[in-house]
Amino acid sequence: MKIHWLGLIVVAVLCIAMDVFICKWLRRSGYRWLAWVNGALAVLTAGLATAVAVMPLGDAATPNSTFVTGQYMLYTFFTLVAPKVLGLAIYGLGRLIRQRWMTVCAFVVAALVFGVMWWGAIVTPGKIEVKEVEMEFGRLPDSFDGYRIVQWSDAHLGTYNGRTAIVERQINTINALHPDMICFTGDLVSRVTAEAEPYREILSRLHAPDGVYSVLGNHDYDDYVNWDAEKVKLADRKALCDLQTAAGWKLLNNDHVVIKRGDDQIVLIGTENYGDHIGDKRGNITSAYSGPRDSNFKIELQHNPYAWRANTLPNSNVDLMLAGHTHAFQLMLQLGDWRWSPASFRYKEWGGEYREGDQRLYVNIGTGMVGPPMRIGATPEITLITLRNSR
Repeated sequence: MKIHWLGLIVVAVLCIAMDVFICKWLRRSGYRWLAWVNGALAVLTAGLATAVAVMPLGDAATPNSTFVTGQYMLYTFFTLVAPKVLGLAIYGLGRLIRQRWMTVCAFVVAALVFGVMWWGAIVTPGKIEVKEVEMEFGRLPDSFDGYRIVQWSDAHLGTYNGRTAIVERQINTINALHPDMICFTGDLVSRVTAEAEPYREILSRLHAPDGVYSVLGNHDYDDYVNWDAEKVKLADRKALCDLQTAAGWKLLNNDHVVIKRGDDQIVLIGTENYGDHIGDKRGNITSAYSGPRDSNFKIELQHNPYAWRANTLPNSNVDLMLAGHTHAFQLMLQLGDWRWSPASFRYKEWGGEYREGDQRLYVNIGTGMVGPPMRIGATPEITLITLRNSR
């Protein structure tokens, strides 16, 4: 793992200054035992930051258990620092406007933030929210009226470090919805294929009359670790593709299939990851299907919703695109029909249903985690989409 020493030093100095201030204030206020507690937490915080900085988390050979441990250590660091920062900000504001009650408020906010952060790390990742969505299309063939598609995305199986219970519950939930088709829109793993090995048999339990289809996400290309040789990297990527095939999935790498109901048909198109970085533009709608503007009703599987405006809308009349990738940044606030996520700063379409004329996009916020091992408000999602004929 590359260590950014300057950033680490700056963070260390700020943390030390903050903890020195807190300890002095607690001692002056008569809370000597709290000062000792804060001092102990400060030492723990420094130890966590140092350990994560020297762990080889970027190497392909690093076991997934080590990688997950590093993630939780770094997250623990932030759960100790973030509440203090917010608490001090509120305390400072209280001093500025001379309101002593804000000192109590600072402690309450710090405790709440700490609790919410760990609720999001321990409780929410194990939950499942099934979102049922009906979509009407004028071009949908009559035989497909009421057609049920389950979308699953961004499993990031390494998240669970070999613990199969959560993934098994997700698979059982999907099967219990009795879909006609199951679509997985990428990021089965976070780093390497080995993360998926403990789930090989569980993944094979997915079943639907018209099949299980998948595309690769940006993390499925093995670009997030350091490899000794390019051929080793490519072999690992092939192993992930072979694992999906062995599970009975049909991987659509710039490919398509035709689904028939009597004389009617729809086309399912899978495009390789097409993101906003140069190296992410691996596939496009025109290379996956030769008639992107024909009269067939078309569904596209694509990992990154960026591709909808950048590639799909300009080059096709695809009726529905299913995407994932954003995770809603694993942080979402919701009140009634109102939703907000910091993902909105990066992605115009970050979660849920979007429409441009007669064309639709649905962005699933995924089930797994990457980066911070938490989901705050962004409950793992399984989507059941029912297609309706609007005629």
